[in-house]
Amino acid sequence: MLEGMTESTPKNILVSVAWPYANGPRHIGHVAGFGVPSDVFARYQRMAGNNVLMVSGTDEHGTPLLVQADKENVTVKELADKYNRQIVEDLAGLGLSYDLFTRTTTRNHYSVVQELFKGLYSNGYMIKETTQGAISPSTGRTLPDRYIEGTCPICGATDARGDQCDTCGNQLDPIDLINPRSKINGETPEFIETEHFMLDLPALHDALKAWLETREDWRPNVLKFALNLLEDMRPRAMTRDIDWGIPVPVEGWEDKPSKKLYVWFDAVIGYLSASIEWAARTGDEDAWKKFWQDPESQGYYFMGKDNITFHAQIWPAELLGYSGKGSKGGEVHKYGELNLPTEVVSSEFLTMSGSKFSSSKGVVIYVKDFLKEFGPDPLRYFIAVAGPENNDTDFTWDEFVRRINNELANGWGNLVNRTVSMAHKNFGQIPTPAALEESDQVILDLAARTFDEAGEDLAAAKFKNAIGKVMSLVGEANAYIAEQEPWQLAKDSSQRERLATVLWTALQVVSDCNTMLTPFLPHTAQAVHETLGRTGVWAATPRIEEVVDDHDFDLVGVGLPEKGQTYPVITGDYTSQQATWQRIDVVPGTELAKPKPLVAKLDPELGETGPEWAPVK
Repeated sequence: MLEGMTESTPKNILVSVAWPYANGPRHIGHVAGFGVPSDVFARYQRMAGNNVLMVSGTDEHGTPLLVQADKENVTVKELADKYNRQIVEDLAGLGLSYDLFTRTTTRNHYSVVQELFKGLYSNGYMIKETTQGAISPSTGRTLPDRYIEGTCPICGATDARGDQCDTCGNQLDPIDLINPRSKINGETPEFIETEHFMLDLPALHDALKAWLETREDWRPNVLKFALNLLEDMRPRAMTRDIDWGIPVPVEGWEDKPSKKLYVWFDAVIGYLSASIEWAARTGDEDAWKKFWQDPESQGYYFMGKDNITFHAQIWPAELLGYSGKGSKGGEVHKYGELNLPTEVVSSEFLTMSGSKFSSSKGVVIYVKDFLKEFGPDPLRYFIAVAGPENNDTDFTWDEFVRRINNELANGWGNLVNRTVSMAHKNFGQIPTPAALEESDQVILDLAARTFDEAGEDLAAAKFKNAIGKVMSLVGEANAYIAEQEPWQLAKDSSQRERLATVLWTALQVVSDCNTMLTPFLPHTAQAVHETLGRTGVWAATPRIEEVVDDHDFDLVGVGLPEKGQTYPVITGDYTSQQATWQRIDVVPGTELAKPKPLVAKLDPELGETGPEWAPVK
């Protein structure tokens, strides 16, 4: 595992974040899985001195968008544009520090996806097969695997999907299911013969197995699931009978309007295409290569557990096949030999009253509503300390209120406020300390050790451990102030040097805690930075830019994106921020202003009722 800040050459760290579907606004269950954990990791890595590229975008192909467009009586492109913009605003508002958050309906993405397919096809890992495809009897439209549910023929689970059973982990085909039904309208699908290109997973089995067996540091649940996938590997369809998606770049197929590439084939390639788009938009078209071709670079993929199959099996298989690493061999193509994931960092589900968050079922708290009422950092804090890192976790308003009031407001907010208030009242500035006593050195040494320990946890994507250690330090700092009683020292003029020393020590620990909380609470960290009398950008925040899809690409097929479309992206300047993962000395003489309240306490009644837009039922 990558360690924290060292004297060695900075690492190149690719942070690949799951692509949210643009078929509706995001709810807090989504960002608990892919959003906040990836941003905490990326922010820490930047603070540790490493070169970070964090990429993602909206996933805009596949049947889910067609179904939602029908419901809203708009074209699928209009729907994608609408929710792409909403999701961009939500994720930027949450402070997710993407270097580029783009979309899959760009000419660049189509170009990269078609190149990957052509490379796999040329190397023999895309094979044609006649299969049984599911269609809706009432509409005639193809039903994708994930829109069909039924009973698993292997373990008997009644909620297996047409692509896999989450209960036993086995790969399935829709026709395998017992009593299959459409998730859209409940009808029984019809199965017809259809020809598709399949990714030849059996030919990539040995290469995948050899790679997975080197992944010793993964979260145990992820590695076990990924290794189980090796037991039943069959060719898997990478094209679909659908009229919305990326054309198949094979002669005789590219102009078929009803044959497109599978949405999950193109979505995972988005990590590469977004990196290539980022490089082009920075003016250095080769900048992506250091993150993808340098074998010393590291790549971390963040998602919810329902996407492990695609990141621990399908995407690595595509990369191996494109590089000619399977049993059929093959050539290295245009993009060279591409790095496999260093780690697939999968979270469990955030539930609500025991039910998985679901917009369609009305079990939902939308990010935009949450941000409007509470701001970003309370949600970021809750996900960090109580999120579904290793187990499904239930969100309740009662627990949210308790965490924010008792820990964030009474713990961290109180520590900052009373320390700075006393220093401002008694000195007007950061005081000059006299000789440190043992109690002062003990708390300072604890803070120094916490830098090392929390940094190791963050580098290993153990976010709960990391923030737990920092909040423990916050508690010890509050205890230190209670024991030293600076308010009593202030009443005795002969104790002025001791008062100065206690407050200087407390301010240094506040500064240390703020540094270590920065990946979790960037907006609050900027406010504390300024409260400590410092200036400039401590923790950079993302910005939204309107860009034009105006590059030339050699694309084939029908239904291609038009050149010249505009769309919003998330980006930012994170390299010029001041935040680094190390102690920043507090400087005696720095002027302090009377602090403003840092964390607003919530009305305890909220825990019983919930807000109007998401009431407790």
